[in-house]
Amino acid sequence: MKFGTGYAYWGTNWECDYLTLTKKVADIGFDILEIGADHLYDMSDQEIAALKKAGEENGIEFTTNSGPSKENDFSSADAGVREHALIYFKKVLQNMNKLGSKALVGAIYSFWPTDFVDTDKEAAWDRSIEGLKKLSKTAEELDIECALEVLNRNETYILTDCAESIEYVEKVGSDKITLLLDTYHMNIEEDNIYDAIRKAGKYLGHLHVGECNRKLPGMNNSINWPEIGKALRDIDYQKAVVMEPFILKGGQVGRDIRVWRDLSDQATPEQMDHYIKESLVFLKKCCLGIGGK
Repeated sequence: MKFGTGYAYWGTNWECDYLTLTKKVADIGFDILEIGADHLYDMSDQEIAALKKAGEENGIEFTTNSGPSKENDFSSADAGVREHALIYFKKVLQNMNKLGSKALVGAIYSFWPTDFVDTDKEAAWDRSIEGLKKLSKTAEELDIECALEVLNRNETYILTDCAESIEYVEKVGSDKITLLLDTYHMNIEEDNIYDAIRKAGKYLGHLHVGECNRKLPGMNNSINWPEIGKALRDIDYQKAVVMEPFILKGGQVGRDIRVWRDLSDQATPEQMDHYIKESLVFLKKCCLGIGGK
């Protein structure tokens, strides 16, 4: 297993200085920095090369996270939108290949967050599966895994639990299309989040972790983290475990994630660094079974 964090932990807007942040997460002890697909889409070749160099110099790998806009919705009833999504995601994959990023993750089967104007699930499955079959050809050519994020009922109607998501991935039929499970979403939707990880088994391509209120793992232990680790070891999971904490209110991030109160205890930037470093040590112990767990 390798351990990472999303880039948005330190800010309240969906933007950051990736070169500076790459060194920061390396100094904290992470293996992975999860970056935004929209950002990578817009990067020049020179910017991608600079970020790749920063990753190599700091021993950091990059995974790429997408919360697609409505104009890039594979489930749309509008064929033009679905074609736009295919063009968009092909370019994301091509830029990922330049960067050396080997995992595209997120709700790439639809758009995020869903507005629930159209909730014809069967039709959405048919359309988005067709789009992902097309995208999977590029993913296979570039050897990039696309892990589809299973969300909660308030953010999508398409994939909301592990069991149906396995059925969906099997319908796509590519070994480059897998699942992303997230402890925050699983806590809402799964009967047993630990058994859901075991059920996912070989289909689990990526894991997002955070407490039930999206605090850092170990911050309040609303989730049994040693049991999460045991479930991962039970399926011999060898991929990324990426924190996706959101504890600062305000800005675009606070609005989109719905953080309406400060969860950081008015932390300074230095305290934010300390919090996540402590959480990383805790998470590694739980996931790797250090200390008899």
